[in-house]
Amino acid sequence: MDFYGIDTALSAVQANPSTNTLSGAVSMQLLADSLDTSEQMGNSMVKMMENSVTPYLGSNIDTYV
Repeated sequence: MDFYGIDTALSAVQANPSTNTLSGAVSMQLLADSLDTSEQMGNSMVKMMENSVTPYLGSNIDTYV
């Protein structure tokens, strides 16, 4: 888990407590982390699907002497 993001959310609350609440800032940071994780998983799935179409590609090297 990324604690740096939560630290930045806490510092934002400390900087301007009248407009932000702690729970809202933490919730927004957790949502951002969740979206980043989902995006990374989606990119990994696309790469895996691309490799499954031609699984033999790059596995052999043909050389002739």
